[in-house]
Amino acid sequence: MTEDQILLGVGLTVVLAVGSQILASRLHVPSLIVLLPVGFTAGALTEVVRPDRLVPDFTALVSLAVAVILYDAGLGLDPQQMRGETRSVVARLIVLGIPVTAGACLGLVAALFDVPFAVAAMIGVILVVSGPTVVGPLLDHARPVDRVRRILTWEGTLIDPLGGILGAVVFHIIVRSQDRQGFRFGMFFGSMAVGLTGGLAGVGLLWLTLRRLRLGGTLGTLAQLATVVAVSAGCDMVLDDTGLIAAIVTGIAVANLPGFDMPARRPFFETVVQLVIGLLFISISASVAPKAVASVLLPSLVLVVALVLVVRPVVSLVSAAGTDVGPGERAFIGWMAPRGIVAASTAATFSASLVDKGLSGADKILPITFLVIVGTVLVYALTARPVAVRLGVGRSARSRPLLVGGAPWVIDLARSLGAAGLDVLMWAGLPRERDRIRDAGIELAAGELLATATDPKARLEGVTTALLLTDDDDLNALASVVVQDSIDGPVYRVGPAPGGEGIVAPYTGGGVLFGPGLVRSALEDRHGRGARFVVRPASDPLPPGHELLFVVRADGRLEPVTEVQEAAPADDDTLVLLGPAPHASARSDGAHGRG
Repeated sequence: MTEDQILLGVGLTVVLAVGSQILASRLHVPSLIVLLPVGFTAGALTEVVRPDRLVPDFTALVSLAVAVILYDAGLGLDPQQMRGETRSVVARLIVLGIPVTAGACLGLVAALFDVPFAVAAMIGVILVVSGPTVVGPLLDHARPVDRVRRILTWEGTLIDPLGGILGAVVFHIIVRSQDRQGFRFGMFFGSMAVGLTGGLAGVGLLWLTLRRLRLGGTLGTLAQLATVVAVSAGCDMVLDDTGLIAAIVTGIAVANLPGFDMPARRPFFETVVQLVIGLLFISISASVAPKAVASVLLPSLVLVVALVLVVRPVVSLVSAAGTDVGPGERAFIGWMAPRGIVAASTAATFSASLVDKGLSGADKILPITFLVIVGTVLVYALTARPVAVRLGVGRSARSRPLLVGGAPWVIDLARSLGAAGLDVLMWAGLPRERDRIRDAGIELAAGELLATATDPKARLEGVTTALLLTDDDDLNALASVVVQDSIDGPVYRVGPAPGGEGIVAPYTGGGVLFGPGLVRSALEDRHGRGARFVVRPASDPLPPGHELLFVVRADGRLEPVTEVQEAAPADDDTLVLLGPAPHASARSDGAHGRG
């Protein structure tokens, strides 16, 4: 390829990767649903979106990129969540699930496709993996209960490196049998030892850079990225795919060992991971030839059906047997086994090598894997949410807002949201504010809520929206950043006074509620002079002098008016309004409700 073609190919790949993820976010679907067909189409229609032509050794870059993804996934794992039944189920899903799934895939591939036993075995071990890059977005979409989320997240994250190691073992068995060489069956345990050693080396390097040298912010993030890449590359130089083990061990250790002060948010690292995921899926799917897909399409669909309807439910049933995991939870775990980036990357890596060695049928490994990835992702993406609801393990679509603050106007707002049909939770720091909340009959969050929320591994279970309404604008602004990772939904804060002297309030994140005319000081002042919150059906005309603050949709979803977003209510919605102060003779502190 010429220099211009390489530049065009790289630029187009990046644009497609980012554009596909933006489109997926607008459509509210997992990004893989868009990335895979876009990459496949780009590979079919152009000659420049071809990773094998753009870079000298694409497989090596794929291995390092997957290591970065798994390190980031490891940072989000907390071993304390692996207690009791959760640990038992995850262990069985891996220890029993890997051989059952691999054996079933081997038999199905051998029966459905005209390929040698070696190729069927290779496909079998490739398809045991799932992965956080695909499981996470699907769980965000399905919104299951926390125990189910924890089980599936741990399984997907741990099974990826183990599946990669097994793939490397089977690959070397095939190669050595082709070359008529003996195979050392201790290779699996040797690979584990190399990966664990690399993980310890990674922890040591990060201890030096993050703890001893006290690198933080951008330099700390760059030190993490450099360490993961260096350690993973070194391990892969010793034994193939051992860098994946090293990456995830490093991530889990760094996130959980005392002494490492990991930030709650890692915006640069998260951005890198998202870009890497997009680039990998576009590049790998672009390398799949349409002719190769057409020749294996129908039997691959049969394979997907068997994996979804038979193999995975059996694995889930066996893994949860004898535990207190309920029937609905077992069924949903049995309905969630999408294949992701590790399956795609190992298929691309090993199939190319086996084709070069002249193994018959090796050219079918990548298209079969590609179709299984597309099929499983589509099935689970389209059905995960309704299945979770039907099985009773999905969270309700009805919002559960958390209001942080204890001023009288905040409590009055909480009463109004409750009158609109929402299950409202409140938290405040001062004892008198907490007493005021209890006296109002509103549920008070227990414990040091913000201390819990600022833990990057903690979640505020059941909370779908956070409204930061304290008297401290800087606290609202800072909390809007650190609380975001702890809830399953958006975070909003009341606006600071114009021209205020807060240190951070005007600058940090979180949606700013209501608009420039309804900042905290204005709301407090108007409420003190008698203005009250009013709840009324959207089908009624808007009373004069009332301002729209929130729309509660018919299904219970809460949509606030913000500085950048106006709500468009439907007739069956409920509105929460701020009414004008009544005349002194009619003023009543308890005047709120449907009007």
